[in-house]
Amino acid sequence: MDDPVTELEPEIEKWTKEEVCQWLTTRVKVSPTVTHRFFEGEVLGEYIKYFDKGDILDLTKEHGTAVKVTAHLELLKQGRTFQSPFPEYVERWSREQVYQWITEHAQIDGKHADQLLEGRVSGDCLVCFQKQDFLDLKVPTGPAVKILALLRGLKNNPEPVLNAAVNTSTSQEEAATSSQPRSRKKPHKKGKKASEAAIPTLQKTETPRREAPRTEAPRREAPRTEAPRTVTPWTETPRTEAPRREAPRTESTRTEAPRRETAWKEAPRREAPRTETPRTEAPWTPTTAPLHARDPGPPDPVQLHPALPLLLGILEDLGKGDLKKFRFHLRELRMCSNDAIPQSRLEDKDRTDLADVMLQHYGPDTALQAMLRVLPMIPRQDLKEGLKKKMGRLKQQCGPKDGLRREANQGEKLNNLLTCGGNSLGFYNEYVVVVNKSAPQQLEYLEFLKTLKLFCVLDFDPNSAAIDGLCHSYGESRVANKHDPALFVGETGDVIKKLNLYKQTSWVFCNGREDLDSESCKVLDYKTWLRTACRDVEQLVSFVCKPEVLLQGRTLIIFLLLSPVLTEKDPIFDTYNAFYKNTEGENIISICESPSTFEKWRLMVEGKCDSDISQQAVWELSLSEINGTVKALGPLDQSSDRLLPSSDSSFVVLTQKQKDLMTALDILCLNQCEKMYDEHSTVFRDFKIRVEAEFFRGGKVKWWNFYLCEKPKAKPFIKRDKYEKLKQMIKSQSDQSVDVCTLLNLFHHPGCGGTTLAMHVMWGLRQHFRCAVLKDNTLPHPEIAIQVRELMMLKNEKPSPVLLLVDDSKDTVNAQNLVTCIKIAIEESCLSRTIDAPSCHIIILNCVRSQSPQDLYRQRSKPSLFITSSITPKEQVEFEEKLLELRDTHTKPENFYSFMIMKSNFDPKYVEGLVHNTLENFDLSTKKAQLFAFLSLLKTYVFDSEISISLSEEYLGLKMFKWNEDNVLEGMKPYSNFLIIDQEEEWGGYKFLRILHHSIASACIEELERTYLVKASDIIMSILHCDLFFTTTPKIGKGNLERSIQRMLIQRQSRKDGDERDTFSPLIEKIHKQQGKGMIQDIFTKASSRLVESASIPQALARYFYLNERDFTEALNWAEKAKKIRENSYTVNMIGQVYKNQLKSNIPSKKNGPPCSPEDLDANINLSKKAVTAFKRAEQLSNTDELNEAPWDDDESEDNAAKSSYNFFSYVGVLKVAFLVFEITILTVL
Repeated sequence: MDDPVTELEPEIEKWTKEEVCQWLTTRVKVSPTVTHRFFEGEVLGEYIKYFDKGDILDLTKEHGTAVKVTAHLELLKQGRTFQSPFPEYVERWSREQVYQWITEHAQIDGKHADQLLEGRVSGDCLVCFQKQDFLDLKVPTGPAVKILALLRGLKNNPEPVLNAAVNTSTSQEEAATSSQPRSRKKPHKKGKKASEAAIPTLQKTETPRREAPRTEAPRREAPRTEAPRTVTPWTETPRTEAPRREAPRTESTRTEAPRRETAWKEAPRREAPRTETPRTEAPWTPTTAPLHARDPGPPDPVQLHPALPLLLGILEDLGKGDLKKFRFHLRELRMCSNDAIPQSRLEDKDRTDLADVMLQHYGPDTALQAMLRVLPMIPRQDLKEGLKKKMGRLKQQCGPKDGLRREANQGEKLNNLLTCGGNSLGFYNEYVVVVNKSAPQQLEYLEFLKTLKLFCVLDFDPNSAAIDGLCHSYGESRVANKHDPALFVGETGDVIKKLNLYKQTSWVFCNGREDLDSESCKVLDYKTWLRTACRDVEQLVSFVCKPEVLLQGRTLIIFLLLSPVLTEKDPIFDTYNAFYKNTEGENIISICESPSTFEKWRLMVEGKCDSDISQQAVWELSLSEINGTVKALGPLDQSSDRLLPSSDSSFVVLTQKQKDLMTALDILCLNQCEKMYDEHSTVFRDFKIRVEAEFFRGGKVKWWNFYLCEKPKAKPFIKRDKYEKLKQMIKSQSDQSVDVCTLLNLFHHPGCGGTTLAMHVMWGLRQHFRCAVLKDNTLPHPEIAIQVRELMMLKNEKPSPVLLLVDDSKDTVNAQNLVTCIKIAIEESCLSRTIDAPSCHIIILNCVRSQSPQDLYRQRSKPSLFITSSITPKEQVEFEEKLLELRDTHTKPENFYSFMIMKSNFDPKYVEGLVHNTLENFDLSTKKAQLFAFLSLLKTYVFDSEISISLSEEYLGLKMFKWNEDNVLEGMKPYSNFLIIDQEEEWGGYKFLRILHHSIASACIEELERTYLVKASDIIMSILHCDLFFTTTPKIGKGNLERSIQRMLIQRQSRKDGDERDTFSPLIEKIHKQQGKGMIQDIFTKASSRLVESASIPQALARYFYLNERDFTEALNWAEKAKKIRENSYTVNMIGQVYKNQLKSNIPSKKNGPPCSPEDLDANINLSKKAVTAFKRAEQLSNTDELNEAPWDDDESEDNAAKSSYNFFSYVGVLKVAFLVFEITILTVL
């Protein structure tokens, strides 16, 4: 490339733009979209001599392609062709493989590799790079020199092992669409847009088969002497292809299904035979290109896919405002097999470039689907309908579908469909499978179902539960709760709880069960099924598709056709239509056992739904291939055993089915987290960085955090000062206590690391105890006790010690009740089995969050420990060392505010400074400021409060993007640094937004009051006036938000001096001091109108009136309202408390008050009768409260006792009334 020739050869200088494009396509091998830019740029042979890399970069918009074209062009000017100085295999590397080689083999920093990835540098581009090309991509000199040196060294080393290539090289830019037809441009017609005129008329033809490589000796190639062929311009009608030349058939040649080919089908690539003998080539011209390179004859200069004019037509119809919205929504859109387009690739793009970017990123078919998905978001529904019609006409032009086109890589397609273009099954939170009749010989290949996180299976095989059935096979190693479709009717929460959804797979028999001899389980013919059972199945589908049940866009529906569906009169086809109606066809895929089964299925769906499902289906893989492909996407530990400690230093295996059965427990295994990833891969490296960042920002601690700190070169997890003491206390209780079950309390300030300390100790004791975390505190204690007992006795005749963590407790009473239930469960087991009760040791570690942990610690006689919002000097040193480690692996770890708050020893000034700077120019009139204030108030008074992502986006007026939950963080700037997105794994991947740390939320409320005069009452009233949060329309997370609001208003804290609680919640106490009766009444009245099913709100207002205002009439009015909402011992007791306190207020003062008259005595006796009647009724109702237990009502009891002791306090109420009557009688003057 030295001494470049500036004058082109005369015949090259005379090239037309078509011949220039032909050279780019066949010799340089750039993508058709890049070639199209040269054609549109009117680049002739006489102009190309003036082009440099900058000009080509302006034209192609791709740095890698610009370097490649420049290298070939400079050699063309010299009359030479490009010869790579590096091994030939480098040219075949995809962009991802280039990235992998640079980061893993060349050991170059990932941020420099990102520059090459952003510049779309694939292997065929990389071989053209010189040092200046790297510098132009902002890769520093050092890494650039190293990369070039290591590339040259590849000649003397074996080929590096890289991941399988993804077709992203510039010569394969459209490889994802190579199986799609291509077209040539037709002449523009006057009065029509170019995009409309460019829609081609297609002709059916055959594409030549690939010829077997020749083995003849290599020879020097000279220009051909035969008459040159005329280059076919773009505007000419497509010519007829040459006769097909077939390669010799071999034993390995597969018989393929008939295919439909078109004139714009991309010709297959051919490579010349390789030889070690060097050769020289004559300068390339359109006439000297060998026939095998032209395949056959000169290829089209640009092989346009018909998607391009369709995309251009839509973009040309968008105004400036709509185009801006389109770009915004497009950068958030992630299609099933593609990530979102990076924002940098969308900036400053005109309509033509935008269409090119979509084609390159998505591929033609997916680009059109992306367009269909974005248009309603703008909203331009009219353009969407018009595009669908044009796509339909184009499909008709392609000719009838006389046979299925065989796809090149259906294994990769299945991978993409199941993972949404990822590397593992982690993208979708839940899978719903609809399956028809299976054969016994198929079962061994359906093991992959056990890998998927199945929400439910809709089974149309009545023999599925029999020995040779699919349900029976699944149930051998996983739990399958067998259900009827009619059970999925009722309140959503009730159905979820009753059927144990999310925790165990629901196997629904949709057309009878042969294993049960019951009239209701008989198999129905189609006519009878349509009349009697179809409605139940449709209701089941509607339930599954509710947004509050399964998160839209994060649930994949799989139709697994194990046998042919011969007619539309089949229940499974009606079920498909039901899902299609509820989801508009999104996130539904079909897996068929044969091409013939799929062809029938496709035609039926297309006829009924007017939708081609070919892009969302797999039909050419055998069940064995499907099974292997899916299992390869699961965790690496599928075949490895999860282990638990057992007696005499032995171990037992914990099976997946055993885990499924213990739904209340998150069990910690000895080899937790091991063999889940290839720990030398970039995927694991990225995962490690993400997990660390989430935790140090303020996310919940995970077992992964402890595991990653035990890896080589990692610093140990910071041990809190109380770590060894707590660990020793647990061991002592196990060794010395004679009790079967012992309670150990850990009191801690909110956000000081109490839960993290407890889990860290459990991690260290997992070899000595069978450790578990209680996942669901709302489950009945007897049920939890049985599961704990099963964990203790699992696969072992001799009991193993168990350590159970109960987190987020409000007090010690709930945990003490659990201790009692566990003791009862073990006693029952001792009576029925030969279990030595004294050898049973279960320790409950109860984490109690409190504002005064030291005071609670002093009051308890049982084993206890406390941790406060302060760290020791030794801990401070460890935090400083951890910060240095984080700086090596993370960008700006100083923004990990939860970590930095602890590092500062919870310094209030540090938090106040952060808050003051972030809330500068706070404008409460904006939606994002209002939402931030809501979150701050909730977090201040309810530690585990949150607002769902969907509710947040709707409140902000943002369109909910199904694949990008970070959209709301973007909309919340500049406050997003204080926010984090968490996920509730137990409820179908429900995601929510919350403040990072309790101290940040409290400081925000103080800053708003001090600087912006925004009171807490203003914020809570704004929440209560927001219709969105209380609409009757089902919303994801609405129930959790309502519970948080209620707890903020009514939940009282324990007093420092005893077991009793404060009179009102901290928020109400604060507002009462600031603003008094009027505001309190307004808040509770509005809350009562919003939370209409809550009896606790009117109860709280009744207490406020009779204690603070002495307004017994209003108090009784609100107490009666609470009783009307729900009559139980709590609401009836409140009526008794109103009468009792009114009676108490009637007692005259012994010093100055007048004595009671007989009339007063009569009135007081009547009050006492009403009070006693209410207390006695409460005693009766307390016996049935356990059966009709309502959440939160115990927050309004007069004491801090559990519900089971409410009967006792009703008796106390009667006694207090008796004493008051006695006192009034003494003071009465007769």
